[in-house]
Amino acid sequence: MRTVRNLINGEPRDARSGATSELVDPATGKVFGTAPLSSEDDVDAAYQAAAAAVPAWGGITPGERQRMLLKFADLVEARGDELVAAESQNTGKPLELTRTEELAVMVDQLRFFAGASRMLEGKSAGEYLAGHTSWVRREPIGVVGQVSPWNYPMMMAVWKIGPALAAGNTLVLKPAETTPVTTVMLAEIAAEVLPAGVFNVVCGDRATGQAVVAHPTPGLVSITGSTRAGSEVASTAALDLKRTHLELGGKAPAVVFADADLAAAAEAIGVGGYFNAGQDCTAACRVLVEASVHDEFVRALVDWATANARPGLPDDGDALFGPLNSSLQLDRVRGFLARMPAHGSVVLGGERPGGALADGFFLEATVVTGLRQDDEMIQDEVFGPVITVQAFAGDEEAVRLANGVRYGLASSVFTSDHARALRMSRDLDFGCVWINTHIPLVAEMPHGGFKHSGHGKDLSMYGVEDYTRVKHVMSAIG
Repeated sequence: MRTVRNLINGEPRDARSGATSELVDPATGKVFGTAPLSSEDDVDAAYQAAAAAVPAWGGITPGERQRMLLKFADLVEARGDELVAAESQNTGKPLELTRTEELAVMVDQLRFFAGASRMLEGKSAGEYLAGHTSWVRREPIGVVGQVSPWNYPMMMAVWKIGPALAAGNTLVLKPAETTPVTTVMLAEIAAEVLPAGVFNVVCGDRATGQAVVAHPTPGLVSITGSTRAGSEVASTAALDLKRTHLELGGKAPAVVFADADLAAAAEAIGVGGYFNAGQDCTAACRVLVEASVHDEFVRALVDWATANARPGLPDDGDALFGPLNSSLQLDRVRGFLARMPAHGSVVLGGERPGGALADGFFLEATVVTGLRQDDEMIQDEVFGPVITVQAFAGDEEAVRLANGVRYGLASSVFTSDHARALRMSRDLDFGCVWINTHIPLVAEMPHGGFKHSGHGKDLSMYGVEDYTRVKHVMSAIG
């Protein structure tokens, strides 16, 4: 049994109340450990440590911060096998995909943020008023509070801590209740190179997260989670005018035109829709296909998924994805399928696999056709291995259907017409538009959405700037 503990001021600590929650391996359904259920007292202790560490971290030079963050990245890479094994046990994810698609990526992102700490920009100094010189200081906010999600516990923690630390902030991070293991491990590794109190982790449930957001110390709170959770965070933060950074849900359209390479589109959408069991806010879950090739594309997608989109246990090197995060999430996804209207059709999957996967929270790769724009599965985030396919007639309807949801995080368009691709990239109301691909991300480019997908950017220099404040300084020069 694994015992997870909070990491406060560089030291492992149990919750003061002694309360814990059980950790379940989604691939087997079995309990493998416990984690603290932290209270307001634990959160307060973490914020006291973070506040005390502000001068030691925010006051050093960017070059010194870079050196420590690069050392942190090196240690994470060196302990990669341990982190991958822990992440797989806590999430059920395939080991090899976690190593290649998450660990390698997050190490690169840490190194990007290390360099970004030396690249913050502001308006050039100058005499904008006669007799006076003005310049801009871009400063750390101070202390920030963060809440990370369960779908990518390890990598999303890096998306939080990387820019916050690069900008010179200290932080208190609460991981998702079901997946705290690798976040605490990252904090333990960081404690080997960062000053005590710079990076604190408190584990717990929704009440713990509310305490992290409501505490008076942080100047900014950041969450990656559902739109409902983001709304609650924004409401709580508004009470004392905290800034918020919200990366929320998505319902990404993948728009396929008749002139696209349908086989290539089916593969890109299959990978983008089923990777991580569809538990990705950018998942290619909502396909819009030009009517003249709708049936042909559905056949191509079903054929590709049948051959390639197989769930499996962590050590199955041929599996594309693992289980859903919890029994609750499995029930939620199956509920969408159970409530599907009669005009919808499941043309692939929709069932739980048997055999060695029977005890885990697995669901087959699923394709659904025949749904209408106002149906629940089109409008709401399923967050499972379910791809819907709708037909459209012409560019105008494609844009109307694609934009006709409350989310605005990510989208893609598949076409061989370059001008059409550029028009669609302009008209799609989403923070990211991929052309003839879906789901790749790089550290140098921003990731974040519009509408009910929240505001603020992860990754890139824009993400670092979100964790800073801008100060104008003016001096009389005679």
